[in-house]
Amino acid sequence: MLSRRAFVAGGLAAASTLSVSTAFAAPLRKVRETGVLKVAVYRDFAPWSWKEGEAFTGIDVDLGKALAARLGLKAEIMDFMADESADDDLRNMIWRGSLIGGGVADIMLHVPYDPQFAKQNDRVAIVAPYYREGFALACSREVDCEVPPPQFKGKRLAAELDSIPDFYLTGSFGGVLRGDVRHEMSAKAALDLIPADKADVVMASRAQVEFAMAQPSGKSFIPRKGPLPALPSAGWDVGIAVRDDSRDLGDAVEELIVAMRADRSLDPIFARYGVTPKAPLRG
Repeated sequence: MLSRRAFVAGGLAAASTLSVSTAFAAPLRKVRETGVLKVAVYRDFAPWSWKEGEAFTGIDVDLGKALAARLGLKAEIMDFMADESADDDLRNMIWRGSLIGGGVADIMLHVPYDPQFAKQNDRVAIVAPYYREGFALACSREVDCEVPPPQFKGKRLAAELDSIPDFYLTGSFGGVLRGDVRHEMSAKAALDLIPADKADVVMASRAQVEFAMAQPSGKSFIPRKGPLPALPSAGWDVGIAVRDDSRDLGDAVEELIVAMRADRSLDPIFARYGVTPKAPLRG
C-alpha cells in the first residue's frame, strides 16, 4: 500500500479495517445537479496543493478548478492530510469517508496511475494520467552537481525522511553518504536548507526541485543535468480517482484531460509554478 509520501517515497504501511457510514461520491448527473465538483487534494504538498492564507493554490488546485469550469461547475477544494497509505487516502476521500468526518470528494487528484495499484483498489476508477513524475538533485552553486554521488561524501546532504531520496542517499553506494544526510519532514523543508546555507545537496521529486528553483531564492540552486546512477525508481504517472460507480464522471474527466493535453492548456498551469509538463507514459 502506497502512501502519498511513499509513492514519492517508497514506504509501505498497513491500512485500517475500521468502517464508517458516509455519503458517497456522485455520478456525473448528480454532480451536475449540485453545480459543484468536489476536488480532493493533498495538504501542504507544494507545488501541487497548499494554502496561502485562506486560499488554496498549486498545480492540482488549478487543474481541479479548470476541470470543474469545463464541466460547467464550481470547484470545491477539499484538502486532506495523507494517511498511512494511498489506499487509505482513496478510502477516506472517495469511496467511504474518513472516521473523523468531512464527507467524500467527487474526484481526487495526484493518485498513482499504476495497474497493480488500481487492481488493489477496485472501489475506485483511476483515470486521466496528467504528469510523469521522477526524482532530481539540486545543489548549491558552490558544489559540482555532476560528480558521481559517492563524491558528495563530506558535503551537507538532505532529503525528506523515509523517502526514496532518503533511502537512495543513505543506502546506495555502500552507505558511504549515510552520515552526511540530514532528514527533514518534507521535501520543501529539505530544499529550503540550500538558500539558508544549511545544505549543499538535496534530492527530491522533479516537480519539487523545479518549483524551488522558480522561487526568489532559486538563484541558490543548480540542478543536476546527468542521470542518477542506481536510482531505484524510473518515475511514475499520476492521475485522477473517482468512485467506481461514478465511472461516467471518470470518463468525462478523462476526455477533458486528453483534450487539455492535446491543446496544451495544461502547460500554463504547470508553468505558473515553474514546473515542466511531462507527459505520462500510460494513458
